[in-house]
Amino acid sequence: MSAATTRSRTPDRLCAEAVDLARAAAEEAAAPGVVGEHTGLVSEGDRVVTHFFECKEMGYRGWRWAVTVARASRAKIVTLDEVVLLPGPDALLAPEWVPWSERLRPGDMGPGDLLPTDADDLRLEPGFSGEDEPPPNSPVSDDMAELVEAEDAEVAGGAPAKLPIAPRRGSIAAVAEELGLRRARVLSRYGLHTAADRWEEGFGAKTAMAQAAPASCVSCGFLVPIGGSLGQAFGVCANEFAPADGRVVSLTYGCGGHSEAAVMPKPPQPAPPRLDETRVDPFPLRPSPDSGSVPVDADAEAEADLGHS
Repeated sequence: MSAATTRSRTPDRLCAEAVDLARAAAEEAAAPGVVGEHTGLVSEGDRVVTHFFECKEMGYRGWRWAVTVARASRAKIVTLDEVVLLPGPDALLAPEWVPWSERLRPGDMGPGDLLPTDADDLRLEPGFSGEDEPPPNSPVSDDMAELVEAEDAEVAGGAPAKLPIAPRRGSIAAVAEELGLRRARVLSRYGLHTAADRWEEGFGAKTAMAQAAPASCVSCGFLVPIGGSLGQAFGVCANEFAPADGRVVSLTYGCGGHSEAAVMPKPPQPAPPRLDETRVDPFPLRPSPDSGSVPVDADAEAEADLGHS
């Protein structure tokens, strides 16, 4: 170890004693009352020392005011170099910066926002753009031209074989455009898998709603099928009262709004009454002679009719 290295690690005495100078510089740069106690110093080199002061600023827990002082060779006056606020070992720091493209989450985009995609986005792969279309004199183009000539003779002014280029309607690019396949890029298998995982997590069989559902969406009349390979596992819910209305749902998803979940029963018919309360039964004041409840007495009956005096 050289003498210069040993000398640089030992703080200069005059610079180390310049605590008041360093504090005054820190208080001048900071707001009043935010410079705390002197917490230490470190030697930055020959006759260069940095003093640290506690920072009492709200929101800067663990930060320190670092004031660097120095003096010239053979000089007895210590001068000020710089004053900065630096984080300490246990300082409260902001999270690591993340690019905007990685911070974006579903639902963050608003009206007018643009989300560019990278040229090498793993979710996309090249589609059919027409650039790899075979020349007009290739067998494929001849076959397509003959087909056009047979179906519609008014496509061009002459025979397809005599045209400098293949007819527009019979070209591969025209057929691809008609089928909706002429796009610069389409979803790759990775893009399809990530979309399927995302939809399965939101409206799939493992959700609490699906676990309590009486049946799955595959048998629901409100399910609108979708095309493509994802149509084998997903559809669109069209039940306005369902929690997934207008959303892409898994065929294994389900909710209480299933079209066959509950059939409204017919209103129950009341049982016939045991007693007919609408009919009046007449009861005679006198027993009937043929009832057998009382003996027939002609004298008593005559007295009842005449009364007693």
